[in-house]
Amino acid sequence: MDTSERHALTEAVRTFAEKELEPHAVEWDETKHFPIDVLHGAGEMGLGGVCIAEDVGGSAFGRAESVRIFEQLARGDTSIAAYVSIHNMVCGMIDRHGTDEQRQRWLPTMTSMQDLGSYCLTEPGAGSDAAALSTSAKPDGDGWVLGGVKQFISGAGSSDVYVIMARTGDAGPQGITAFIVPSDAEGLSFGANERKMGWNAQPTRQVILEDLHVSADQVLGGEGGGFRVAMSALNGGRLNIAACSLGGAQWAVERAVEHLRTREAFGGPLLDRQGLQFRLADAQTQLEAGRCLLHRAADAVDAGDDDAVVLCAMAKKFVTDAGFEAANTALQMHGGYGYLSEYGIEKVVRDLRVHQILEGTNEIMQLIIARSFSTTSGGKSS
Repeated sequence: MDTSERHALTEAVRTFAEKELEPHAVEWDETKHFPIDVLHGAGEMGLGGVCIAEDVGGSAFGRAESVRIFEQLARGDTSIAAYVSIHNMVCGMIDRHGTDEQRQRWLPTMTSMQDLGSYCLTEPGAGSDAAALSTSAKPDGDGWVLGGVKQFISGAGSSDVYVIMARTGDAGPQGITAFIVPSDAEGLSFGANERKMGWNAQPTRQVILEDLHVSADQVLGGEGGGFRVAMSALNGGRLNIAACSLGGAQWAVERAVEHLRTREAFGGPLLDRQGLQFRLADAQTQLEAGRCLLHRAADAVDAGDDDAVVLCAMAKKFVTDAGFEAANTALQMHGGYGYLSEYGIEKVVRDLRVHQILEGTNEIMQLIIARSFSTTSGGKSS
């Protein structure tokens, strides 16, 4: 995609975000409303399968386009943009690891976002150590019976398709298998909607599996291939969640600039005060540095570079940290008004905080980066 096409794409997504997301973001947060009708509209724009193959309705964009799309979506509503990212992760797992029959069965209605997807890996006792999961899948005739509980599942109870990781073999990553489960499967239920600091516009519930029978054609990526399926989605997920941090923080900083321009104190506009200018300058510099790193990592994934995993970890850590700090600075620049919900700034601060935790905590990102020092291919800057 050339520069003019990429610019047209990002402008179209920004227009969608400004029209369909931003005017409602505060209300959705306060009422915990999950706007499924708006998500259908996003699907009509091709945002349900951003990096998915065209034969199943995807847009077939690269990661370089994806991060730009999610930055613009997050300018409208960080919570909804993050859910769209998770939905795209689920589609990506099926697109990359599914049989052609599975791809044709599940993906056309998912890429259009008529059906929504959720990704079920985390458990109450297995967070960062994903290979330690205990949800079981026991052989049963020509299929399997699943049992266990998944924790912190975005979209749970509202989604139509669940990719669930369960243990079919011995301890460790090689004993995990991925399954595609529809929402109407007998034995699938959900916990109460969690009360959260942020991300209130998307539901987060436990996914409960009780004697849930799945057939052999619902295995994704082969028996024992579940950990590989799960990990294959993380590079894209980390880039997209970083892009959501960038977009939400950029929106907040721009609102702070406008507030300081119109707010007068001590004989003139607050924006003329050098101390405030310097804080905004630092915040904007951090965001632009993060944007450069994010685009560098996205290009590395598209090119299949050896250091793509490390660059994605760097981008996820740096951008989500910088985004949270920039949004917090924007709140401070608003003074007491920043603490009021009607301005939307405090919502962005709350929403962005979890980005430093999910898709691998930022401490796990540090571990990935540090491990690259002892390899011959990871961590290079060229």
